[in-house]
Amino acid sequence: MEPTPYYPVFLSLRHRLAVVVGGGAVAERKVRALLRYGADVLVVAPEITDGLAEIEETSDITVERRGYVRGDLENAALVVCATDDTEVNVAVFREAEERGCLVNVVDVPELCNFIVPSVVHRGPFQIAISTAGAAPAVAKRVRRQLSAEFGEEWGPYVTLLGQVRTLVMERVEDPAERKRIFETLADSDLPDRLRSGAVPSAEEVFAGATAADEGGEAAG
Repeated sequence: MEPTPYYPVFLSLRHRLAVVVGGGAVAERKVRALLRYGADVLVVAPEITDGLAEIEETSDITVERRGYVRGDLENAALVVCATDDTEVNVAVFREAEERGCLVNVVDVPELCNFIVPSVVHRGPFQIAISTAGAAPAVAKRVRRQLSAEFGEEWGPYVTLLGQVRTLVMERVEDPAERKRIFETLADSDLPDRLRSGAVPSAEEVFAGATAADEGGEAAG
C-alpha cells in the first residue's frame, strides 16, 4: 500500500492547547518538544515520570493524574497519545477526529492524521525530514548527515539575516535591489565567518551587502 501523502507545514503552537495522553518516557519527550514551541500542555495519565513531575512543579504543564476520558480533548489544537493501551489509543484518535484536532498516536500510523518529522534544529533555521512513516531510520540517518553539514552557526546566521532583512525592507525601496541584496547575502561566506568566531552586526552586514556589486560577496 502506498504511504499516506503528508502536507509539509510548520505550525505555530504558541499558547495553543496540546493534550498529551500518557505519562511515560515517550510522553515526557513529546511534552518537552511541545514546550519548546510554546504550547500550553495538558498531560492526562494515572502516573507520570519524575521528569514530568519536575516540569509540573515549574507550572509549565497541567497534569490530570487519571486515565483518559472522553471530553479531555476539548479545545485542543493538537493531541499526542503515547500509551500502550490499544483501546485508549483508538478512543483518543476517534475523539480527536470528531473534534477536528491534529492527532498523533505514537508508533501507530493508522491512528495519526499528522506525523512528526526528524528535525535538525538550528534556532530559527530548521530542516524537517520525513519518509511518510515508511522508513524512520532513513529519516534519522539523513538528519545526522544534515546536522554535520549545517552546524550550530546556522542559527545565528539566519537570525542575523532576519535582522538585515528588516533593515533592507525599511531602507531599500527598489524591489530589484532588495532581491539582489538578499541573493548576495544567501551566497555570502557569513556562515564560515560566524563559525570562525566573527560577530558582525546587522548594520555591518547591511552596509557590505548594499556596497557589493551585483553578483559580488557581502562585505563587512
